[in-house]
Amino acid sequence: MSIKKNDLIIDICVIPPLPETLDGFASPEGVFAKYSEMYGSGNMQGLIESIKKDPAGFLLNLMDAAGVDIAVLPAEDAEITMRMKTPNEKVAEFAAKAPDRFIGMAAVDPHKGMQALRDLEYAVRELGMKALCLEPWLHKINSNHKLYYPIYAKCVELGIPVWIHTSINYVPQLTMDYGRPIYLDEVAGHFPELTIIAGHGGWPWVEEMMALLWRHNNVYTDISAIRPKYIGSAGTGWEALMRYGNSLFQDKIIFGTAWPAQQFKDSIEEIRSLPLKEEVKAKWLGGNAKKLLGL
Repeated sequence: MSIKKNDLIIDICVIPPLPETLDGFASPEGVFAKYSEMYGSGNMQGLIESIKKDPAGFLLNLMDAAGVDIAVLPAEDAEITMRMKTPNEKVAEFAAKAPDRFIGMAAVDPHKGMQALRDLEYAVRELGMKALCLEPWLHKINSNHKLYYPIYAKCVELGIPVWIHTSINYVPQLTMDYGRPIYLDEVAGHFPELTIIAGHGGWPWVEEMMALLWRHNNVYTDISAIRPKYIGSAGTGWEALMRYGNSLFQDKIIFGTAWPAQQFKDSIEEIRSLPLKEEVKAKWLGGNAKKLLGL
């Protein structure tokens, strides 16, 4: 992918509208019911039926209306612990429908041992995926668990960034501690050549996340699944990110929505309304992601 536009808007985390993701997102029951309650709409099932008629076209229309140039689409693999999987092959096939607009992000399950490394190499070398998604809370281990270490080494070898869920989760049966940024401190130190994107800004441990950005040149964070207007509101816990994200860490903050958790247009408008320098807004919205993804 060769991009010449300078003011790109890149969403680093867009859930691909596939049956594996859509049906689960709409479910008001089970361990993930809180997600449906928080992010679902009143007519979620009707919306999903509309999406299923033309998933790629539906997503592209939303992106066009909001001015989003590129969406990074993560696969998911927590098959051993949670029986959840959105296969790399399906995400890559979806991304191929609009290769100038979609980028596939692979996923592997660390509990699969060497198979995880083979899956990752295949996803990058054969399927053309450009990053890796890891979700420690679903794997039920911390991000510095040694099951991940061969995977981190493979990412360095393949020259791809790794996106790691680093924040609260809303499944009461799964401890919040899996998402603490502090565990990435050891990882970043052991793998200085590994580009790490800590997903979801590290909330509620935002100051801990800022300390990681300060300590490690190879750590970045995104704000996916978060309403930007709350990031700019006092008393929400985001004050440190706003302060340093406008200055010291302006090259380390990345835009994302985790659509359909947040909507493209609203999120972009809210970022543009934040009290940030104009050049910083452009970096958050796309400039930083463009560099990380090598576009």
